[in-house]
Amino acid sequence: MASPHFLYALLLLQFSVVLAKDIHISPATAPVPSHDNLSPSPPPSPPPKVAVQGVVYCKSCKYVGKDTLQDAAPLVGAKVKLQCGYIKETAKTDENGYFFFMPPNLTLFKTHKCKVFLLSSPIRGCNAATNLQDGARGATPVLSSETPSLVLFNVGPFAFEPRRKCH
Repeated sequence: MASPHFLYALLLLQFSVVLAKDIHISPATAPVPSHDNLSPSPPPSPPPKVAVQGVVYCKSCKYVGKDTLQDAAPLVGAKVKLQCGYIKETAKTDENGYFFFMPPNLTLFKTHKCKVFLLSSPIRGCNAATNLQDGARGATPVLSSETPSLVLFNVGPFAFEPRRKCH
């Protein structure tokens, strides 16, 4: 006498054959994959680099305490800090007051944690950090442009000013 498992398997096989005849599956019409049409998929593209840029100015003594850049000049050598969670970098401005950060481990996902701060000015007569565009408090970068290889954020413009007004 056959075991119940054997009988169940036999019954299942018979049911499959009957079902296949009702559906009219023909081995001749089944698609056969062709190796000629298979092309290797391109490697995944690397994630885009993320950068933050801005400009720092020295305000005129006429406009101390006012949120304006009238008569301001680009500040060469000002120190600025980028902080994104555990990522911390400093940069100095160039002859145009421009600074640029592109930390290798900064991703688009982490940019919501970023702040950029004014740190110091090399000019003694223009070394009071202002909060113009949140430079002293810490500015959140704003998306400027995006390509497949680079996502660029802007902050500022920032400014330092003299400690007191002109006479």
